[in-house]
Amino acid sequence: MVLDGIDKKLLGFLQEDSKQTNKELSAKLNLSVTAVYERIKKLERLGIIQKNVCLLDKTKVNLSFVAFCHIKLMQHSKDYVIKFEKDVAKLNEVLECYHISGDYDYLLKVIVKDMEAFREFMVKKLTTISHIGSTHSTFMINEVKHTTALSLI
Repeated sequence: MVLDGIDKKLLGFLQEDSKQTNKELSAKLNLSVTAVYERIKKLERLGIIQKNVCLLDKTKVNLSFVAFCHIKLMQHSKDYVIKFEKDVAKLNEVLECYHISGDYDYLLKVIVKDMEAFREFMVKKLTTISHIGSTHSTFMINEVKHTTALSLI
């Protein structure tokens, strides 16, 4: 699917604030409200817009400890990979999980209250997943940039 310039602008506006009304978006794009509505519906049908979410300030909800966990599996068999991915997807503390290349097999972004909560997560949850060979964790000192918006232009 090739996005035209208006679709890209519309997606940019929606990524900034998805609660904007179609009327507000129509004024920004110089389109009718109906045209904006139809474009949004088309982008949803095509799966380009997957869902609308609310982003929280993690410090204000007492979840400001961010850790990145590198995971190495004992083996790279299909069964081990499928089982690990299924189990890690169930962990609420894991916000992101990527199957990666290099020295480790997976990279997890974990967010919890503090170091004590992270230790409990590691001991009682993550390391109980079978087929993990080793882990290596690093902790965020400062968040320099965080965005969910994709650059389309």
